[in-house]
Amino acid sequence: MGRAGAVVRGTVGLQLTRAGEYAVRAALALAAAPPGSVLPLRDIGEAQEIPQSFLAKILQTLAREGLVVSRRGAQGGFTLARPAAAITLRDVIEAVDGPVSLNRCIVAPDACARSGTCPVHRVWCEAQERLMQVLGTVTLADLAGGRLPDGAVPPAAADAVAGPSQGAST
Repeated sequence: MGRAGAVVRGTVGLQLTRAGEYAVRAALALAAAPPGSVLPLRDIGEAQEIPQSFLAKILQTLAREGLVVSRRGAQGGFTLARPAAAITLRDVIEAVDGPVSLNRCIVAPDACARSGTCPVHRVWCEAQERLMQVLGTVTLADLAGGRLPDGAVPPAAADAVAGPSQGAST
């Protein structure tokens, strides 16, 4: 039992919100569908294991932000508002969660009196820049097509996205 602020095993820091994760999954489901397809909320929710009430709120937010279009009626559902190649992971995450920031000193340097002298501030800024570069480069089309742009992620991470090799043993 620990002291205040101690790390608890099994928890994760600096993580995407549940809404952000679900938004990415839903957007990828739409990107993987044939162009112009309208997917019902229920189908997206079931396929992506997202509670329908939460998914409805997420998709409405994505619609307000111009990333998806909602179609009413018996054949209604959702479709991407623009081509999957024109929507980045950053677009989707920031539509739901707002600006991504690894530390408050990055978006509001005045919030921390140490920002100008803190030895780790430069590290946060560099990590933030790299994260934004990746999230702003990888599109829904890239992910739906099972490929990543050259240089978007290190080779080991790209291999993990592609999945295990044929014949690999565990």
